[in-house]
Amino acid sequence: MTRKLQTIGFDADDTLWHNERFFKLTQDRFEELLSEYTDKSLLHDRLIAAEKRNIGHYGFGVKGFVLSMIETAIDVTDGAVPGHVIRKILDAGQDMLAHPIELLPHAEATVTALADSYRLVLITKGDLLHQERKLAQSGLGELFDDVAIVSEKSVATYQTIFTAHPGGAAAAMMVGNSMRSDIVPAVEAGAWGVFVPHDLEWDLEKADPPDNPRYRSIPDLGDLPPLVDEIG
Repeated sequence: MTRKLQTIGFDADDTLWHNERFFKLTQDRFEELLSEYTDKSLLHDRLIAAEKRNIGHYGFGVKGFVLSMIETAIDVTDGAVPGHVIRKILDAGQDMLAHPIELLPHAEATVTALADSYRLVLITKGDLLHQERKLAQSGLGELFDDVAIVSEKSVATYQTIFTAHPGGAAAAMMVGNSMRSDIVPAVEAGAWGVFVPHDLEWDLEKADPPDNPRYRSIPDLGDLPPLVDEIG
């Protein structure tokens, strides 16, 4: 009998390994650098607005974040931001790109446990080279049957990716920490969506959970194998 579930997609950042904590630390550093020019809460709002505005130009990831910080620094200082501050922003971005991978609890054990019985697909947004480097450093790369580094996670994205695997979206599951990118569009595409919350959530990834029987939420990745067994 054909199983209900044949393919499992995993998000990468803040699902398998830490990511947002480094953005938060860098943002705190940025706010400190610009503290004499503007209020921190205003700077935060201006940076978020710049990130949202620039996604279509730079995509997701560290490089777009750094460019948005530089743009915000120029804007809030009316072009008077000193060169040494821009240099420190660039250094912070380089530190982010060089930071070693730290797997989240249960990530390695869960992916390993599921790899023998299901087709595993890594589906992530961000800079191509950086995401490839992080996957290589994670030690999980050989466990995945396919890797998709995409510019956006939409309904069409998931339909295209899952159609390339047995059973299509109906026999697929997407696991991730972003309700907006990992769960809602995957469920709308016809797949199962399993939300694994992370302590830190980027403002632009927030969304309401779908009202759909294919939606599930678990506290951490350690609860994924039993859920997969339950679904069949």
